Amino acid sequence: MPNQKFSTLSLPKTQLLNLEELGYTSMTPIQEKALPIILKGRDLLGQAQTGSGKTAAFGIGLLEQIDVRQFTTQSLIICPTRELADQVSKELRRLGRYIPNLKISTVCGGTPIKRQIHAMGQHAPHIAVGTPGRLLDHLERRTLDLADVKVLVLDEADRMLDMGFLDEVEEIIQYTPQRRQTLLFSATYPQDIQAISRKIQYKPEMVVVEATVTEAPKIEQSVVILEDGRDKSDATLNLLYQYAPESTVVFCNTIASTIELAEFLQDHNIDSLALHGDLDQRERDQVLLRFSNHSCRVLVATDVAARGLDIEDLSMVVNYDIPFDAEVYVHRIGRTGRAGKTGIAVSLSLAGKGHRLEDIKAYTEQEMIEIPFSKLVETSPISLIAPMLTIEINEGKKSKISAGDILGALTSRGGIQGADVGKITIFPMQSYVAVKRECAEKAVDQIWNTTLKGLRCRARIVKGE
Repeated sequence: MPNQKFSTLSLPKTQLLNLEELGYTSMTPIQEKALPIILKGRDLLGQAQTGSGKTAAFGIGLLEQIDVRQFTTQSLIICPTRELADQVSKELRRLGRYIPNLKISTVCGGTPIKRQIHAMGQHAPHIAVGTPGRLLDHLERRTLDLADVKVLVLDEADRMLDMGFLDEVEEIIQYTPQRRQTLLFSATYPQDIQAISRKIQYKPEMVVVEATVTEAPKIEQSVVILEDGRDKSDATLNLLYQYAPESTVVFCNTIASTIELAEFLQDHNIDSLALHGDLDQRERDQVLLRFSNHSCRVLVATDVAARGLDIEDLSMVVNYDIPFDAEVYVHRIGRTGRAGKTGIAVSLSLAGKGHRLEDIKAYTEQEMIEIPFSKLVETSPISLIAPMLTIEINEGKKSKISAGDILGALTSRGGIQGADVGKITIFPMQSYVAVKRECAEKAVDQIWNTTLKGLRCRARIVKGE
């Protein structure tokens, strides 16, 4: 069935003509599902990927509520990065061409704040699009007033939470009226998104444009039968060579095995870390942090240490040791194959220990593909180096350091883009930020040569096991 045309919506003729001139003929699935809800003034929780047309979905809707005769900020869009905010602003300007004297301001770091204060001081923007840190800066200086906001949009909310902006976003929302329309868009739908939706939205309607998100996990299960237990390390190495996964958890039954295997993989150019019960809390936090922010490709862990581990997009699970309990096996492999993607689960089994495999097959009512060890050995070596590195900063929440402060310090002088910055995590006494490997040294220099909340901070690249 073809998608509906914009002319089926109750939009002004001037907007319909503008959309036609822009080449917007039929609505994308997110526009078709979301726009009728948005135009009714209802709160919306939309799950949609980048490139799905969501900017036009919320943009067309919020433009209908702008009264250009009132020189007040009537819509606010919060974005995780300056690049996205710029992109959204440009699209809104195109969509709003039919409204004379419409003022849209991009409120992000990287531009001198005095220039922004002057621009907004002449008259307030009807629509403000910005990143959390700079928006909060203006609100604290009272150079931005959100008392008349009718529509609040959180764009790429999961990315915002992932980067550590939750506290700042919640603080910004306190400046907006309680009676407002709130539109929250996210590519994924983790529990944190559900929690913030419950806190800031009123009876939101849920719109999902990708049916695959709700599909049951698809996991390709296989087993490598080994004659000699000493071949397990080589088998694991060759599995990584063969599949080249972005992220892998290898489960071992003992602490000694996790340490030995992680060191063996490191010696063969595989970025790997061990997670086990002998680590203190700070070491454990750092290991989990580096794995979750893509600064490590392989996590070698015991079951107890990995309890509560929730990593999205886990490519592969390897059972270095077959678990004693079939239920533990199901829990292990269930960490891959999420969000409609196909996961890979491979178990290493000694020829004489087949009874454990049979118990698992009976419990799961599924067969496993057998991979001959001889076939694995033929795989060519590759290096699996993580795309990101983690930087530790020696100040944290107790110094009132925020994710916006860190992002601003990294991107304010050029050379590092918002897209180069990954997850930001702030602890009481220190902070961690993932950056693309090629930007790491520059990022460390940026932190050393700027101030965060007026403080001179030290930074270092986190290395070591």
